[in-house]
Amino acid sequence: MPAIFEKLDKIRPIYDMVYKIVLVLCKLLLIADIAITTFSVCGRHIPFIPDPAWSEEVVLTLMSYMAVLSAALAIRRGAHIRMTAFDNYLPKNVLKGLDILSDIAVFALAVIMLVVGWKYAIQIGARGTYISMPTVSKFWMYFPVPLAGIAMIVFEIEAIYNHIKAFYVKEEN
Repeated sequence: MPAIFEKLDKIRPIYDMVYKIVLVLCKLLLIADIAITTFSVCGRHIPFIPDPAWSEEVVLTLMSYMAVLSAALAIRRGAHIRMTAFDNYLPKNVLKGLDILSDIAVFALAVIMLVVGWKYAIQIGARGTYISMPTVSKFWMYFPVPLAGIAMIVFEIEAIYNHIKAFYVKEEN
């Protein structure tokens, strides 16, 4: 294996750590989502439990965080839906090149999500507030997009590196 790959492979624990952080964040968001939804439903049907007015907006915001962050996690695992009908008919190097091309496209999307999402969060989001929580900025409703953009950039850098490495390092069977 070329020496450059041995050196670059040493930063893999950083990717593992970022993955674990995002995964734990998604799990915590899911737990909060379930707890708030349960409390809200109980508040609608059990007379002595109050139904908080803010629950629907918070649940929807938490769901948007989970949706985009879990999509970023899928990049690392290679779990996104992809067309594989022709994979058996194309040379391996062509497939590797197509993987790199798709990674570059997703990387470009991640950069756009980061830049445009941040712009929207600070310009549009910061001007409004949640209807049921007038003291909370809608920045938090727009923030999942740039946050997921950051996670996608990190995981796409690793994916691109792994695909480039596949050109130079023999596959172990």
